[in-house]
Amino acid sequence: MQFKKYTKQRTGSIQGLRSFKDTLPKNIKKVINKKGHIYSETLNNWKYIVGDSLFKVCYPKSFKNSNRFGVSTLVIMVKRGHEVDLEYSKKEIIDKMNDFFGYATIEKLKFTSFDDEKKICIKDNVIEDNVTIKKYQKKIENVKNEKIKKSLIELTKVFKEK
Repeated sequence: MQFKKYTKQRTGSIQGLRSFKDTLPKNIKKVINKKGHIYSETLNNWKYIVGDSLFKVCYPKSFKNSNRFGVSTLVIMVKRGHEVDLEYSKKEIIDKMNDFFGYATIEKLKFTSFDDEKKICIKDNVIEDNVTIKKYQKKIENVKNEKIKKSLIELTKVFKEK
């Protein structure tokens, strides 16, 4: 293989096939190495790290890397009511993550709880049936004949589907 001497990115590089990581600029590589790599690998292997039972009730939200003021922290979203289960397995999760990456990646876990309930709003039947624009809906409501009113509403439904 030949070595290139004059490139903008590096003083010397290998010509030929290179990995994608080596073709990226230095600034982007720093960002990926700092934050993106750890978080993406954590997302991909989350089921292995926490196990099946905890996998169903939590997921990683973000990763904050260590700096001179703080330690590296993984923020985890937890369904309300399962915080205690995750708190008991906190040390185990930290150990598994550090073993997975091969070095002390995470020093602290932070939990944020969320409600899993889906709130369904029940709307009035009149508003659900009418799919027209509000401007025309008021004019249709002013029509006195019920048959004409229903037929206009049906006509607007057909136009809405197309």
